Amino acid sequence: MFINKTSDGLNNVCGKNIANFRAQLKISQRELAERMQLVGIDVDKNAIQRIECGKRFVTDIEIIAFAKVFDKKFEDILK
Repeated sequence: MFINKTSDGLNNVCGKNIANFRAQLKISQRELAERMQLVGIDVDKNAIQRIECGKRFVTDIEIIAFAKVFDKKFEDILK
């Protein structure tokens, strides 16, 4: 049986990193959602919240956009 969750039951491995990078910028989840929209990714504050707590899957396109917003390499998002 295929399991597409982390060993601790999360739907992504990058949510904690996204939360940390957002905290470093001292911006809200709403502000992060707005910045994502500026780079062409349609997410709202609730999606950011679900990503950060591991309840939502994150697409490769979104990971690249997060990297742009945070001015990081996409690998940094996934660490």
